[in-house]
Amino acid sequence: MRNQGIGSWPARRGRKTPRRTALLYEGRAVGYAELHERSNRLAHALRGAGVGRGDRVAYLGPNHPAYLETLFATGLLGAVFVPLNTRLAVPELLHQLTDSGSGVLVHARTPEERVAELAAGARIPTLLAVGPGPGLPYEELLAAAATEPVDEEVGHEDACLIMYTSGTTGRSKGAVLTHGNLVWNSLNVLVDTDLAGDEVALVCAPLFHTAALNMSCLPTLLKGGTVVLESSFDAERSLGLIEEHRVTRMFGVPTMYDAMAAASGWAEADLSSLRTLLCGGAPVPGRTARAYLDRGLAFVQGYGMTETAPGALVLDRSDSLTHAGSAGVPHFFTDVRVLRPSGEETVPGEEGEVVVAGPNVSPGYWNRPAATEAAFLDGRRFRSGDVATVDADGYVRLVGRLKDMFISGGENVYPAEVEDALLEHPDVAEAAVIGVPDPRWGEVGRAVVVLRAGAAPTPARLIAHLEDRLARYKIPRSIVLAPELPRNATGKLLKDPIRARYGTGN
Repeated sequence: MRNQGIGSWPARRGRKTPRRTALLYEGRAVGYAELHERSNRLAHALRGAGVGRGDRVAYLGPNHPAYLETLFATGLLGAVFVPLNTRLAVPELLHQLTDSGSGVLVHARTPEERVAELAAGARIPTLLAVGPGPGLPYEELLAAAATEPVDEEVGHEDACLIMYTSGTTGRSKGAVLTHGNLVWNSLNVLVDTDLAGDEVALVCAPLFHTAALNMSCLPTLLKGGTVVLESSFDAERSLGLIEEHRVTRMFGVPTMYDAMAAASGWAEADLSSLRTLLCGGAPVPGRTARAYLDRGLAFVQGYGMTETAPGALVLDRSDSLTHAGSAGVPHFFTDVRVLRPSGEETVPGEEGEVVVAGPNVSPGYWNRPAATEAAFLDGRRFRSGDVATVDADGYVRLVGRLKDMFISGGENVYPAEVEDALLEHPDVAEAAVIGVPDPRWGEVGRAVVVLRAGAAPTPARLIAHLEDRLARYKIPRSIVLAPELPRNATGKLLKDPIRARYGTGN
C-alpha cells in the first residue's frame, strides 16, 4: 500500500483479521472487513463529491460508526477530517466550519434546523445525512459507491485532522494533527498501557475530543481489538455493558468514574473483566481512586492536551499508590521537560512550565502562524501553559495553570492544589478556586463549591478542613456555595465563567 496513514488501517486490519469484530454499536457487530469496505466506499463517494487531497470534511454528531468511517475515508483520500463538538452553540460551530474551510458536512442525529443553519451560514456545498435530515442519504451513497481499493500516497507528515481546542478563552483554534502524530500516539498507548489484541474497549466519552479517540478507540483498532461504541455516557448502562461484553478497558474523566461508583448497580456489578481504567481530562481525586481500589481496580492516569494528540505523561497503575497525586512520567516516545522562564530545567521540587516534544506533537494551529509561533519554543517544543514540579525520580506533579495562578501576599497560589484538598471533604462534590482582589494581600482565594446531595457543612467548616492540609496563604478567605460548576466535555472546569460570576463582591 502507498498509504501509510491511518486511512489505511481498516484495509490492513481487513487483510490480517477480517473476521474479528471491530465495532459493537447498538447491538450490531461490524467486522474489520466490513469496516474497510464501508470506509473505502465512502472514500469513493466523497471523491465523487469533489473531495481531494487537503480538502476538509467535517462531522457533527454523537459517537457513531459513521464518525470512524468518515475519519478513515478522508484519510484514504489524503483529505482532512474536522470533528465538531455537538455541545457547542451554532455560532461556535459556524466559526469552526468557516475557519477550517470545510466543504462537506456529514451529520448524524442532529436537529434538521441546526444543520440547515450551519450549512447556510458556513456555505457548505455538500451535506451527507446519516439517517433523517437534509443532504444526500449516507447509506444510499455507500450502497451505490465503487468498491475498488482507494490507495492514495499519504505520509506521516500529512495533515489527518483538525481538532479544535476547547476555547476557554477567546475563539477556539484548530490544532492540526498529522497521521504521524496519531500513529506515534497510538504506539505510546500500546507500549505504556500494555494494550492487547483481545481488548474490548468501552468508548462512551465523545470521540470529538482527542482522549477518547486517540487514547482508547484508535489504539484498540490498531491492535485488532473490539470497540464497544456508545453514543453517550450513562453510568448504569456502562456498568451493564462492562458485564455483558466482558469489557477489558475503558477511558473516562473523573466525573464519569464518580458517577459509576455512585450508581445503584455499583456494588453488584461484575467488573472482573476490567484490566485497564484510563483516566484523563483532570487529576483523579483521592476519593475516586479509593473507590476503585476497593474493587481491586487501579487507574492508569494520563496527562496531555489536544496539541500532543494527546498523550504526554502517564502514571501506571503500579505507581498509583507510591506516586499518588503525580501525573507520571513521559510516554515512551515523548519528551517532557519542566522549565524556568529562562528556559533552563528546574531542579526537583521547583515549579516551572511543562513543555512537550516528540513525534506526537502537533505542527501547529490551522491558519494561525502567530499563535503557532507563540505556542512553541524553538519551533519544536510545545508550551503547555501548565505549571508542575518534578521529583528526584522524574515523576511530574501538576500544580496548576499559569493563567489560573494568583499571587497572595507575594506567594504564588495554584488553584488545582487547593481544589484537590477541598475534594477530600466527604460533603464536597465539586470545587473551583479563583483569586479575588484584596486590599491587604493583593489577591486572596475564593472557593466555589458544589455540595453532595443532602450535605450541609458551613463555609467555616470547609475552611477548617483545609487548615491542616495547606499553608495559610493558600486557604481561601471565602467560600461560595453553588448549584453547579461549568465544565467542558472533557471534564475541565471553565474558569472564565466562574470568575465572571463569582469573582466580584464579598
